[in-house]
Amino acid sequence: MQGSANLNIMIKAARRAGRSLIKDFREVENLQVTAKGAGDFVSRADIAAERVLKQDLLGARPNYGWLAEEGGETPGADPTRRWIVDPLDGTTNFLHGLPHWAISIALEHKGQIVAAVVFDPAKDEMFYAEKGQGCWLNDSRRLRVSGRSRMTQAIFATGVPFGAKRTLPATLQDLARLMPECAGVRRWGAASLDLAYVAAGRYDGYWERELQIWDLAAGSLLVTEAGGLVGPLRENTDPLEHGEMIAANGALFDPFSAIIRNA
Repeated sequence: MQGSANLNIMIKAARRAGRSLIKDFREVENLQVTAKGAGDFVSRADIAAERVLKQDLLGARPNYGWLAEEGGETPGADPTRRWIVDPLDGTTNFLHGLPHWAISIALEHKGQIVAAVVFDPAKDEMFYAEKGQGCWLNDSRRLRVSGRSRMTQAIFATGVPFGAKRTLPATLQDLARLMPECAGVRRWGAASLDLAYVAAGRYDGYWERELQIWDLAAGSLLVTEAGGLVGPLRENTDPLEHGEMIAANGALFDPFSAIIRNA
């Protein structure tokens, strides 16, 4: 896909930050880690990656707003556009030497996500999309959600809450209802990649609670541009605002969401 100038800026920024993260990932045992809470850590690699992304994205578009996991929010001179960034989604995987983590970048315009990049440096997979232009992997592979239409053949992904998160009981109830109806559930620990894998047809659907907008913004556009559907866990709420999302291919979205919503 011949992307816009903004998308090219996003891809280049993700690759530069990815090189920084890969270097630190190879020396993961030597990382200096500061605990943010039970099961949730931030490393110097995370902060360094956000610094690179901020330099590149705001350097190219200084009037845009900024919202990121580590650095918080900075309003821009242009109130209609902002970058939404997670410099290291899957921090716990990273710190344990597990090669499943990603950089997530979304561009929001007037409240809508219009461009998205999810980059997996460990596997050199660049997922990207622009509104109305489809979803793509690396240089030229167009992605589509899976064509499976039977729950018994479908694999779903989620995040199981850890530590003191309050949504563990609800998620365990979800699993109890869903697992007898499907081919399996995976918990790999990086929401942006879960959504990218739905877009690529590797998973048939995904759901999760208690997330932040930077976990979901880019991945949600990947899914819709690959022909899938996204929606809230609770009716009449905004998935990005409330941090709760269901995503699946068109054939499975209704039966899957009915189970998760316990309808």
